[in-house]
Amino acid sequence: MNQKDPYSLTDQEPEEDTQEGKYLTFVLGDEDYGLAIRYVTEIIGIQKITPVPDLPGYIKGVINLRGKVIPVMDVRLRFRMDPRDYDARTCIVVIHAEETTVGLIVDTVSEVLEIDAEQIEEARQVRGGYGNQFMHGMGKVGDRVKILLDAEALLFKDTTDIKQMAGSAPE
Repeated sequence: MNQKDPYSLTDQEPEEDTQEGKYLTFVLGDEDYGLAIRYVTEIIGIQKITPVPDLPGYIKGVINLRGKVIPVMDVRLRFRMDPRDYDARTCIVVIHAEETTVGLIVDTVSEVLEIDAEQIEEARQVRGGYGNQFMHGMGKVGDRVKILLDAEALLFKDTTDIKQMAGSAPE
């Protein structure tokens, strides 16, 4: 007989990506944003940031995260929003993209949501605004819209400072 063994690992379908379609959502001002969970390594509370001179204003400096120095970006400032004082709800979302680890300062972290591809409108359908260049799309969740960000554009578009600070820029 040529039957498949139901317990054989070689006959099983490859494991599906359990992070596909999942987004960490957070708030900046009055807007809800999302970032693909595959980029997120951890979320930490705000901590002492060491300023580094001669960098764009949205790069607040660096932090020491368990012995590793990582640059920290204030996403509000990256989007040219008004600055705000950090408080107990302010978080640093640590992400990893293109071999670079960076902390993103956000007003508050909300939740992890699953957003199906059918519920995402392409970013090119939304026009205007400086921050739109960092958008991946618009996620429809119930009667709300989450602005889904492109992590790589957020970190690297129009700047080489972050890669240089993280030590991953080519010599």
